[in-house]
Amino acid sequence: MAGSYVTVGSGGHHVIALHGWFGSALGWGHLPDYLNTAAFSYVFPDLRGYGSRRGEPGEYTMAEAATDAITLADQLGWDRFSLIGHSMSGVAIQHVLAQAPHRVRRLIGVAPVPAGGLPLGESEWSLFVSAAANPASRAMIVNYSTGNRLSQSFIDQVVGHSVDNSDEAAFGGYLESWARAGTVRPSLLDRVKGIDVPVKVITGEYDPTQPAEFMEQAWLQVYPNSELEVLRGAGHYPMFETPITLAVSIEEFLLRG
Repeated sequence: MAGSYVTVGSGGHHVIALHGWFGSALGWGHLPDYLNTAAFSYVFPDLRGYGSRRGEPGEYTMAEAATDAITLADQLGWDRFSLIGHSMSGVAIQHVLAQAPHRVRRLIGVAPVPAGGLPLGESEWSLFVSAAANPASRAMIVNYSTGNRLSQSFIDQVVGHSVDNSDEAAFGGYLESWARAGTVRPSLLDRVKGIDVPVKVITGEYDPTQPAEFMEQAWLQVYPNSELEVLRGAGHYPMFETPITLAVSIEEFLLRG
């Protein structure tokens, strides 16, 4: 895992932030620029097949990503830590919770896929499957998930980063384990439901893939100590769209415990 993550800060509250399907350790926009480096130590790892770990073999599942995150925490000497998961890694951070509940301080999902996966119709599933080999499909997904309101330049940058920082096999491989997380047995939902860890769910007001009503049902009904914030001015990528607001939202929650 050496060299496979970015470190920001040197504070006593340790945080592991796992990127989304289109991301990487370097794919968090300007968010790292606005973090509290005195109170927190953040690590932003690459998942297998992404960024500095391109070409690394694996099963490319969210459970494996969670195991890798725990291994990284061990290497860093972090007994307890909080977790941030963007998009697909909303599933990964819940796998960490299922695997090592005593080690998790707080959980933050940013436009996070819930433990039961993402309900996709047949045409949507076909689009997502095709995205592994087709940048045009990736562009359609980015545009839709940000409310069809941002510039072509923005879409091109997100897609370009994704293509340059992910192996096609890994990108395609992860899809089943996050989008259809509810079909994986034993059920992740059954393993985490009712755990009393503090959870914050952050979703953008322009993100049709993770609307507030869906987040309330899929997250707040699962975790008894949970809350939801809808970020104004953001879609699915608030680390690019509203990074300062996102940093404030994350750290206000983390500073509570």
